[in-house]
Amino acid sequence: MDGTRRAFSDEADNHEANLAVYYDRQAGIQNTRAMTPPRTECRDWFIRLLKDEHRHSLFELGCGTGVEGLEFVRAGLHYTGVDLSEESIHVARAKGLDASVASGRSLPFADATFPAVWTMSTLLHVPNAVIHDVVRELVRVAAPGAPIAVGLWSGNDEEVLNPEDEDEPRRFFSRRSDDVVRRIFGAHGTVEHFETWPEGTGSESGPGAGNWTQHYQFLVLRTPSLGPTPPGFPGRAKRGWGGGGD
Repeated sequence: MDGTRRAFSDEADNHEANLAVYYDRQAGIQNTRAMTPPRTECRDWFIRLLKDEHRHSLFELGCGTGVEGLEFVRAGLHYTGVDLSEESIHVARAKGLDASVASGRSLPFADATFPAVWTMSTLLHVPNAVIHDVVRELVRVAAPGAPIAVGLWSGNDEEVLNPEDEDEPRRFFSRRSDDVVRRIFGAHGTVEHFETWPEGTGSESGPGAGNWTQHYQFLVLRTPSLGPTPPGFPGRAKRGWGGGGD
């Protein structure tokens, strides 16, 4: 590894360590991940998409304490999750979920393991210097032609520490514009769905303690397929609601 790559890797290691500390502190707090109606509707739509395509299992990067993992299991899907926070994983496992500690830069799974991937509000913590490495890992562990659902908070293409975090270490955020997000993920497959919506105003608008102008970004990346869609295989679904969707 050359000097520049090593510096980028060391920086990412530091951000990951800080995130683990932060979310270890948060793991015991109930409802650490609030679900607004649009985000719940996106999850329900994604579950329907998986069932329409006869996909019976899912991998989540950044599973936290298993808030959404439980919903996937209740929907009848086989679930696997990973997170940087060991304390969050303890909570998720106590709920009966298959969850383990791992980094998105080096996932402990074989190629093409999962028929689908879900990662919400996680990749915004990954610096631009290594974001393609993480997306490449998600594509690697996903089956050919698999849908990867991604949720992010938007921004003006800046990398900052969250001003709402009162205790050190504070969380790192890479706040990306819609165009940049499309370009990043489009380099790894087909962005077949993209939509955005405001989550609220002021301190209710998302992270940043009301200091950031932002909206939520939801996309589905379709991984490259090995060949044409087999006869009789269900067509790809499109969401029927939401602002900005393709």
